[in-house]
Amino acid sequence: MRREETKKIQIGHVLIGGGSPVAIQSMTNTRTEDVGATVEQILQLESAGCEIVRCAVPTMEAACALGDIKRHIHIPLVADIHFDYRLAIGAIENGADKIRINPGNIGGQDRVRAVTDKAKEYHVPIRVGVNSGSLEKHLLDKYGGVTPEGLVESAMDKVHMIERMGYDDIVVSIKSSDVMMCVKAHELIADQCPYPLHVGITESGTLLSGNIKSSVGLGIILNQGIGDTIRVSLTGSPIEEIKSARLILKTLGLRKGGIEVVSCPTCGRTKIDLIGLANKVEHMVADIPLDIKVAVMGCVVNGPGEAREADIGIAGGIGEGLLIKKGEVVRKVKEEELLETLRQELLHWDE
Repeated sequence: MRREETKKIQIGHVLIGGGSPVAIQSMTNTRTEDVGATVEQILQLESAGCEIVRCAVPTMEAACALGDIKRHIHIPLVADIHFDYRLAIGAIENGADKIRINPGNIGGQDRVRAVTDKAKEYHVPIRVGVNSGSLEKHLLDKYGGVTPEGLVESAMDKVHMIERMGYDDIVVSIKSSDVMMCVKAHELIADQCPYPLHVGITESGTLLSGNIKSSVGLGIILNQGIGDTIRVSLTGSPIEEIKSARLILKTLGLRKGGIEVVSCPTCGRTKIDLIGLANKVEHMVADIPLDIKVAVMGCVVNGPGEAREADIGIAGGIGEGLLIKKGEVVRKVKEEELLETLRQELLHWDE
């Protein structure tokens, strides 16, 4: 089912599925037991645009900390549980807005039922998570290793288990570090699963490789209408995950708002520090609430033409540059004044 058709699920005050906007998630990398550090990071994630945040709950102390954390944040809080079903129950009782479990690693069906019953009592959705590294042995034997079909069968077995226990506030995630395997698995499960899908390329790597893998995989999946929430998993600051997720969604036309910066590659005609200037512009516009396109061009030869599709832009020359609006040259300014000139134009955009 495509995102317009999936079941609508409420996580705190955020709705996912049923045609709701694709929600951006991340996960804290602080010790959840450290309430102060965790709250500080979540507030930073909120400012960056995170809409749902997940915390690891490896201990009962962490589960109990969720209540304190929730009092200081403004987005839904998801508890990530492995192995001990009692932690899931504790997390729900302490205010988790959603729990993430793999029913295959928290014990028998009686333990899954105990968690499901508690989730039903508190109206807390359950995210059923399956990773390529956690595929059951009988499915590895059946399919001759990790395959998209095996991932889907594993996930749907767990979905059906929870359904039989009388609960259907379910979110599903099937992840792999193999990008094309992940794509195929999502294409398969979209035909079988009526519930919202949380999409991500797991263990995708560092900032460079992780962004490339996530952009390719998420781009293919989301562009088919599949996926209701996303996380760009990076080995780095979770703030970078949010920046990347926002840009992926905007590039696909699934989000609007925020300034888009386009810049040309450098060449032999470039006489200014275009790389430094483009990075400064991108940093400068991050908090300016305009829905426009800004071009940063390296020379005055092609700058005005290349910037024609942008709302505003700057093009460098020798010790000076041009301010361009809608492809028309507005005025010439000194190189050292280009950035501030652009900033003032943006700050007074609607005047």
